[in-house]
Amino acid sequence: MPNKTEPGPAKKYIFLDRDGVINRDSDAYVKSWAEFEFLPGSFAALKKLTLAGYRIIVITNQSIIGRKWVSLETLEDIFTRMRAEIEKNGGRIHDIFFCPHKPGDGCGCRKPETGLIEKAARAYDIDISATTMVGDSAKDVLCARKAGCKQAVLVKTGNYPAARESLRKENTTPDAVAADLLEAVDWVLGGGE
Repeated sequence: MPNKTEPGPAKKYIFLDRDGVINRDSDAYVKSWAEFEFLPGSFAALKKLTLAGYRIIVITNQSIIGRKWVSLETLEDIFTRMRAEIEKNGGRIHDIFFCPHKPGDGCGCRKPETGLIEKAARAYDIDISATTMVGDSAKDVLCARKAGCKQAVLVKTGNYPAARESLRKENTTPDAVAADLLEAVDWVLGGGE
């Protein structure tokens, strides 16, 4: 699934969570393309990032694999269809890194652990300290902080109330809170001010 790095000037990278950021999250999990619903503004946000020269990398926990609720082929099909719809609307997902493990498996890739970001950084020679992570949960913000991302943005389109409470307990704050991915992207493109 990865696209090999092309030679040339340094690229700008941004990490995005999937569920609750690009598409509507579900307590029952997104287990098929029929259950996948893009959030309002997602296409516009992804197009803006793409046109601004950002390489978008999705960093997502997908324990539906470890729980054996769907096959790897089904998850890959969802990813392929998601990417195709985004490209039809002017955006481009550069790559997707996902953790298939269940909570409690003790892996180093399930957010808030940093394994997925570190794997992406190795694959594309990314300077993590120059990146932004956009997510809808405390795990996303904590992962960004632990990995050394420059910025962490929390969106309100997913698990915001629980995320806010969890981050308060962790004494951690995001750099910005945005209504949705489009507002988050406007904040990033505006220089993070």
